[in-house]
Amino acid sequence: MPTTAREIHLASRPNGWPTPDNFRTVDVELPDPEPGQVLVRNTFMSVDPYMRGRMNDVKSYVPPFALDAPLDGGAVGEVVASGSDDLAVGDTVLHQAGWRTHALLPAKAVRRLDVGQVPASAYLGALGMPGLTAYVGLTRIAEVREGDTVFVSGAAGAVGSAVGQIARQLGAAKVIGSAGTAEKCAWLTDDLGFGVALNYKDAPIGRQLREHSPVDVYFDNVGGDHLEAAIFAMADFGRIAACGAIADYNADAPVPGPRNMMMIVSKRLTLRGFIVTDHADAASEFYGRAGAWVADGSLKWQETVVDGLDHAVDAFLGLHRGDNTGKMLVRL
Repeated sequence: MPTTAREIHLASRPNGWPTPDNFRTVDVELPDPEPGQVLVRNTFMSVDPYMRGRMNDVKSYVPPFALDAPLDGGAVGEVVASGSDDLAVGDTVLHQAGWRTHALLPAKAVRRLDVGQVPASAYLGALGMPGLTAYVGLTRIAEVREGDTVFVSGAAGAVGSAVGQIARQLGAAKVIGSAGTAEKCAWLTDDLGFGVALNYKDAPIGRQLREHSPVDVYFDNVGGDHLEAAIFAMADFGRIAACGAIADYNADAPVPGPRNMMMIVSKRLTLRGFIVTDHADAASEFYGRAGAWVADGSLKWQETVVDGLDHAVDAFLGLHRGDNTGKMLVRL
């Protein structure tokens, strides 16, 4: 029997900060799965900073979202009907058809999850794309070394919180994180083992970071004043992994770059941007090591959960305001 699903579509392209008017909720009828397909009832979906860039009609590393079509992104759910010999009703799976209550997918487009030890939602955070992003940035891009001082911006988010913990496991002597509230800073130091947490709202981040320089590795999730501050604080031959620049994602005009770019030359810095999907071959290595870190308690995570597809846009906007601690998720 057909299944009624609800989807969030992109109704128009935002200029600056998105508004609810840029989105539309649509009901669709999904048929039963054909051979080689599965019908999944989504239980959690992810909202991520990169999704803002896909709302613009510009060429990038991933195609933009289409207008009048459902958004997509990471989601986990339960198989409720199966036309595949490899997946059974009741299996928990990971896929990329989020922003909807149900998804009809090729069986090869989903991955069965082991939820015996961790909840399915963890595969959207510490054990998913954010955790892998942290691992790739530290091992392949900035190449953290024993005894390094590591600074990560946006440290209380899904990627940043994993960066700090993984850096310690890889031998960093000191981990510094920035966040926007006293509560987030306390979580970083008290629960996650960061050596220092800087509240960037208390004072200019450059002034605060100067007290903890020199920095060997900077993992950039924010851009803007954080990148400028990090360049000032870097040690000679320091390495910067440029992962994101959320400070600029909702700007309605081009944002000037750091004013101290000449220091990249004088300090002989390496600044390298990266996209985690270019490093799929690192996934098995990451999952093997991350499983051990989760088991011994050295990789922890927190989730900020918003309930209901009707509030998915609110969750996405809240992510950009910094409302989340750890991974921002929507429970469906």
